Amino acid sequence: MVNWRRCLFLHRMIFLDNNSTTSLAPEVSEAIDRFENSPAAGLDIDVNGLIDEARESVANLLGADSLSQICVMSGGTQSVRSALLEASRRKGFEHVITTAVEHNAVTSVCQTLEQQGFKITYLGVDGNGLLDPEVLRRALTPRTAVVSVMHANHETGVIFPVEEIAAVVKENSGAFFHVDGAMTAGKVPLDLKNTSIDLYSISAHKFNGPGGIGALYVRGPEKTSSLLDDEFLQSAKPSSTVGLTAAADISRNLSSWKEISKLRDRLEFEILSRIPDSRLNGTAEPTRRLPNTSNISFENTNGEGIAAMLAEKNIWVSTGSACASFDHASSPTLKAMNVPYSYAMGSIRFSLSRYSTEAEVDAVIDVLPGIVARLRLRCNA
Repeated sequence: MVNWRRCLFLHRMIFLDNNSTTSLAPEVSEAIDRFENSPAAGLDIDVNGLIDEARESVANLLGADSLSQICVMSGGTQSVRSALLEASRRKGFEHVITTAVEHNAVTSVCQTLEQQGFKITYLGVDGNGLLDPEVLRRALTPRTAVVSVMHANHETGVIFPVEEIAAVVKENSGAFFHVDGAMTAGKVPLDLKNTSIDLYSISAHKFNGPGGIGALYVRGPEKTSSLLDDEFLQSAKPSSTVGLTAAADISRNLSSWKEISKLRDRLEFEILSRIPDSRLNGTAEPTRRLPNTSNISFENTNGEGIAAMLAEKNIWVSTGSACASFDHASSPTLKAMNVPYSYAMGSIRFSLSRYSTEAEVDAVIDVLPGIVARLRLRCNA
């Protein structure tokens, strides 16, 4: 199986955009290759058996009670969509609460529900990107159908206290609580059976698995027929199901993230120390941020320009800058955090993987100060 994401790594690319996608783990690629090259691959395949294996592996990754709580989906977006639409179907519940910093997978569904007559409440965050559960409590009403909150922000890596939020939702409403866990699965410990979270969405390509497959955790004892229908979408992609199983199995081991966190901290420290008028976006508290993510803004420069010049050095990052959008507006996350426009337009997200190295971090530290300096000269010319 040829996978372009894996090929990028084999060609010594320094890929620091792992919150967008990750390379196939060697163990995952090998599992898929073994399956595709096995004599059984050309015969009738026990699709249900493959799905059950994937559900069991995902249940172990998420700390679910049993595999019966896991629906295999065609991806993270489908998982989110199925969760929110299913949770909003109850008669008399016409209110949805989410945050102003959610991924488009959530906001697009909220826009659809709004067109159907739902009231949508978007909760703000503070300057550090943190969400106050008390603000949520005040927003809950007897008509709130579902609350959807990301576990960690894809731009800043800020982790929301979803267990505390779940308790607030259950103590003050009859709403379902959905969590978008695309950024956290395989990076932080998960034990969903000991929480009040009702629905939890993940995407395999975010934790070194294949694209086009994900899963949804459903806390209730029985899954609805519509969710099972989504699960059966995987019947045409048995190799992806095998890949999900392998990715979930290896991602239960979180030991590598301690060292990756140290690499991220060093990258962050050196950048902020060497480049004047730079700032970290999001809390600096280690326990409230993903171990791999750093979002840094450089005042009076251009994030797209920085990313392009880094790409010329074979270093790939992403930008949350104002110039990344057609209308030159700040990204929703940075805007919600009230990051000044002069900084927001020069924002870069560095997101490391479990395979990132010290040499890769050194390469960024070596070239980035000069790149920012050159762009600032152009801007001020």
